[in-house]
Amino acid sequence: MNVDAPLLVIAAGGTGGHMFPAQALAEVMLRRGWRVKLSTDARGARYTGGFPHSVEIEQIASATFARGGMLARVLVPFRILGGVLGALWRMRGDRPAAVVGFGGYPAIPAMAAATLLRLPRMIHEQNGVLGRVNKLFAPRVDSVACGTWPTDLPEGVAGVDVGNPVRAAVLDRAGAGYIAPGDYPMSILVMGGSQGARILSDVVPEAVALMRDAARRNIRVSHQARAEDAERVTAFYAAHGIDADVQPFFRDVPRRMSEAQLVISRAGASSVADLSVIGRPSILVPFAAATADHQSANARALVDAGAAILIPERRLNAQALAEQIMLVLDNPQGAEDMARAALTVGRPDAAQTLADMVETLAESGRTRTRNTPKGRR
Repeated sequence: MNVDAPLLVIAAGGTGGHMFPAQALAEVMLRRGWRVKLSTDARGARYTGGFPHSVEIEQIASATFARGGMLARVLVPFRILGGVLGALWRMRGDRPAAVVGFGGYPAIPAMAAATLLRLPRMIHEQNGVLGRVNKLFAPRVDSVACGTWPTDLPEGVAGVDVGNPVRAAVLDRAGAGYIAPGDYPMSILVMGGSQGARILSDVVPEAVALMRDAARRNIRVSHQARAEDAERVTAFYAAHGIDADVQPFFRDVPRRMSEAQLVISRAGASSVADLSVIGRPSILVPFAAATADHQSANARALVDAGAAILIPERRLNAQALAEQIMLVLDNPQGAEDMARAALTVGRPDAAQTLADMVETLAESGRTRTRNTPKGRR
């Protein structure tokens, strides 16, 4: 590794929704000759398996008021402060040319340190509504990149529409040929986001069981379920003679998605981006408790293009879902049209566009430093 190469610090964590676009940017910046460090916490580090090995993973102390008991919440400010001090120490020793935050509480220490040191910094918001951490830093950064457009931004903050970066493994299958449903083995991919979704584990197996025998015999299901739900979901599929692979986390989602005739999913920003780049028909069930119903906003482009069917969580039941599944699988031409429509809203160049923004930001930071008198730095 070239130690003289410019350094990018990426701050992200919490879920795959933050980590996957961060990984996509890291892949591009490494190819452009940058060094990349990822600042996250232990929870976020669970999603770093797909990151290139040359990305240095820095686990920092962070916390959220949303989890834990009273004592844990009392300690939150102190844990965050410890993380900020640690990030300050590291950045003073190895000064980044730019810092990019992707949201999640683990992003706070690095973004706060970058703000205190007046480093070139920006955020990328994946959803149509800013998350809490990105909302905190939006007025304090040089640029705000938006994955879903339009994005609801604070007054006085301008955003740049770049799309949601997808990983190289997704780009490798961009526009992969779609095999329309027919009287042969077919695949359904069920994704509840990186954390899984209990409601999909409750409803999807029963919906598949309600399908006509002739159609059900052709179906193979790849179902992402929470670890605590996996055993019962597996047992249900087996009891109804349904061929199913149930796992808490799929590391080969791009392959499974490209081989699927239909995807049933939450409407997380990364899932929507993957669907639109690979190009697959989908049934989307937005997470009802998402801040400002941002998952419905994420799904809008695919739904408006005719690429996805949206079922609000309150209306989701096995019978309604079974009808929508058969609506897609019984109509090969319609399914093929949905797959093509998904591609019309894809942004396969999003990671490159975001990388261009990072390099422009870093160059403006270098210019600013050259033009600032030494005593004011």
